[in-house]
Parts: sequence; structure tokens; C-alpha cells
Amino acid sequence: MINALANPHRFMAFSRWAAPILAVAAVALVAVGLWLGFTAPEDYQQGSTVRIMYIHVPAAWISMFSYACLGGASFFALIFRHSLADAAARAVAPLGAAFTFLALVTGSLWGRPMWGTWWVWDARLTSVLVLFLLFVGYIALRASIDDEAKAGRAGAILALVGLINLPIVKFSVDWWNTLHQGESIFRAGGSTLAPVFLLPLAIMGVGYMCAFGALWMVATRAEVWRRRASSLALQAAFS
Repeated sequence: MINALANPHRFMAFSRWAAPILAVAAVALVAVGLWLGFTAPEDYQQGSTVRIMYIHVPAAWISMFSYACLGGASFFALIFRHSLADAAARAVAPLGAAFTFLALVTGSLWGRPMWGTWWVWDARLTSVLVLFLLFVGYIALRASIDDEAKAGRAGAILALVGLINLPIVKFSVDWWNTLHQGESIFRAGGSTLAPVFLLPLAIMGVGYMCAFGALWMVATRAEVWRRRASSLALQAAFS
């Protein structure tokens, strides 16, 4: 499947129908997830503020997943010189930055009533901020270099180096004492969340993933078209 989609023509044909399907699925899942989440009972400790979880937690999941996608695409672009991988890497960076920013903002809104402050420099929050800065740095680095090939290589190296931050984000609450709560879903012994909270959160997570997939395909398609247009313009200029 991956080898088949590595061909730009096959990817364009596949994404033409796959992206709309994922988009429709995302809208439906998010709508159901929000309805279940906002009609669920309040938490006995957090009250109605627990509902921020349905926006914040999936955004945090996607922020890490999108950087893993950036790192994977950058690896194939740097090692195998694959143009579609480079286009996918460039396309996913703004999406990752947007989801990470959403995670930071909603986390701050959630932290204010829980911790009494909008921000603390604990390990989880700081490492997520670093993740956001890595996305922004990647975008800025590529934009600052006119040569497309050099920009791709420089961006790929930065993206690969930045992968070291992912395990720090994941395990920061285990390695250091932080205000941020520990893992409550993917943990040994099962989730500590009640089913009434876990079900809408899971639905929102799948909805976010579908939305991310649809947006990434659309952004990658736009990048492929941009490169084709630039190549045709260059050929016309020298013909």
C-alpha cells in the first residue's frame, strides 16, 4: 500500500476520493463525540471544565503523531530523495503546528481552574512548547532558503533531530515531578477514565485523526500541484 502510494500519480488518484471520505467521517465523528461529551455528567472534581478534555487531549495526540509523520517523511526524503515524501513533509508541518497550538491553548484554559495559573514551566508543558517551536522552526527554515533541494535537506535534518523530543513529551510525567497528570488511558491495568468519559474521548480521537488525514492529503496535493506548476513555468522560461 505504502509503495503504491509513493508514486505521485497513484497518490493523487487515491487522495482525490480518500480525502473527502475522511473529511465527512471527521465531521460526523467530531459531532457525535462533542454531543456525547457535552451531555455527559460533570466530573466530581473538575466539574464542567472536564469537557475541555474532548478538545485538548485529541489535539495533543495529533500534535505528537503529526511530528512523527514529519520525521518519517523527512527520513524518506533525505535518504531516498523521494519528492513526494518531501512534499508530504512540507505539507504536514503547518498542520502539526496548528494542532500543537490548539493543545497548548486548550491546556492553558484547562490549567487555569485546575492549577490556578495559565502556565507553568513543568516538563510536559515545556516539551510540548518545544514541539510547537520545532514545527515553526521547520517552516521558517524552509521558507528562508530559496533553493528547494537545499531547503528540503535542511528541513529534514532539523525534523529528524527534533524527533528526540517525542519521547520526552510522552514520558515527561513519568521522568519528572509535574503538575500535569499522568497517563490515564494507555496505561498498564487499563484506563482510569469512566466509560462515560472514555467513549466520547475515543470518538473525538478517531475524528481528529480522520480530520488530520484529510487535511494532510489536501495539503500534500496542493504542494504537488505547486511544484508541477513551478516546473512547467521553469520549462516555459527556458524554451
